[in-house]
Amino acid sequence: MISKFSLEHKTAIVTGGAKGLCYSMAEALHEAGAVVVLVDVLDLVEESAARLGACGAPVYAVKADLSDTARLREACGESVALLGGRVDILLNGAGIQYRCPAEDFPEDRWRRILDINLSAVFFMSQEIGKQMLKQGRGKIINVASMTSFMASVMIPAYAASKAGVAQITKALSNEWAGKGICVNAIAPGYMNTELTRDMKLVNPTQYEEISGRIPMGRWGEPEDLKGVVVFLASEASDYISGIVVPVDGGYLGK
Repeated sequence: MISKFSLEHKTAIVTGGAKGLCYSMAEALHEAGAVVVLVDVLDLVEESAARLGACGAPVYAVKADLSDTARLREACGESVALLGGRVDILLNGAGIQYRCPAEDFPEDRWRRILDINLSAVFFMSQEIGKQMLKQGRGKIINVASMTSFMASVMIPAYAASKAGVAQITKALSNEWAGKGICVNAIAPGYMNTELTRDMKLVNPTQYEEISGRIPMGRWGEPEDLKGVVVFLASEASDYISGIVVPVDGGYLGK
């Protein structure tokens, strides 16, 4: 049974993989044996790829702003070429955040968040999905959020984008699961990341309320996502598609 969790000889593309949660998930895929391409707008992506690829399978870097659809498509082509023409796993993790009362939320922030958090998920899936359809097999894993289930406050664009990610996951699964492509999503709970760190300052009351609701008594860490991403990327989950898996310390159950 353990062999079903192996990603030896598999290939993966991870967006937003230069740091944070997506770097940790890329690390998990690599540790399980996969060759990985990190796609990120940050200059740090080259350094991250070099660090991750220092041992084991190769890791490549592609620098791209995924809000630019033309560049996104180019980055997909570059990534597929680096992987030798086959992509087994796509992890759509690139995302941004901005906190502001809804009545004052800037239009440019709204559009950029939706472009990166939602539109890029679809267009990456569309491009790489075409390759997977040719192969007759693939795993697409989207990064959703607690705001895929609830709206929260002061993050209207982020909440809208992550609710959309959950629905894109189900819609693509409906079309592609019968063609060998499993499409699922991971919904990280409240994690200690750059995107959530500012909550302590901007809305300390909300921070305390959230902390008090988590049955495990702590916020999550990037390492808490490693097991579920390897599971969804591997043969062990071949009959699972169209689901959003919370990794939240029990938050949604309380």
